[in-house]
Amino acid sequence: MKFGVVVFPGSNCDRDMIEALQNDLQQEVIQLWHKDKDLAMFSTDDCIVLPGGFSYGDYLRCGAIARFSPMMQSVIEFANKGGKVLGVCNGFQILCESGLLPGVLLRNSQQQFVCNNVFIKEAAADSCEALKIPVAHGEGRFFANDATLETMEMHRQVIYRYCDEKGNINAAANPNGAIHNIAGICNKERNVFGMMPHPERAVSNALGNVDGKHVFNHLFGIN
Repeated sequence: MKFGVVVFPGSNCDRDMIEALQNDLQQEVIQLWHKDKDLAMFSTDDCIVLPGGFSYGDYLRCGAIARFSPMMQSVIEFANKGGKVLGVCNGFQILCESGLLPGVLLRNSQQQFVCNNVFIKEAAADSCEALKIPVAHGEGRFFANDATLETMEMHRQVIYRYCDEKGNINAAANPNGAIHNIAGICNKERNVFGMMPHPERAVSNALGNVDGKHVFNHLFGIN
């Protein structure tokens, strides 16, 4: 399995993602520039990653300009053919702006940037252990209308929810006011994934936290 990591002007987590995938998870990684279009070296068994950061300076709305970049047109085509796509933080925002994922990411409810370790758990497994994963965002409050949320729940599109360290899902464990404590979602076809927490920052023994490996294993079967 190959991973392509897209770099936009303003990306600041691309090196983190490349380091995590290449050195900690021993995966083949190809860096992709936002002005390029060629994804011919990737099959639908591979994955394109949109990393965190502040693409195009977060002007207009977070991810709103990146959505129209040449590379994103190819990523959208790749996803529509069944290729895997992962968006983390700003990458999640770009996926929602592009229509590959439902909903929007709004300003945090406390109107402040949050940078902290939080806990998340797999939404489909009530008994699953809580994972400690860092967040760093100012616009991470997931929101969707009632009809969209009902459809998402029906198709089990919520993949992660914020919880406390014991796995309890409650308001106190929600770092940004996301509706239904939603931390990560996927599309109906389950090949496009987006999440605000940064699993790539939690895969190294040197950092004292490897809970992020569970995320990559859960989504792509690698650890």
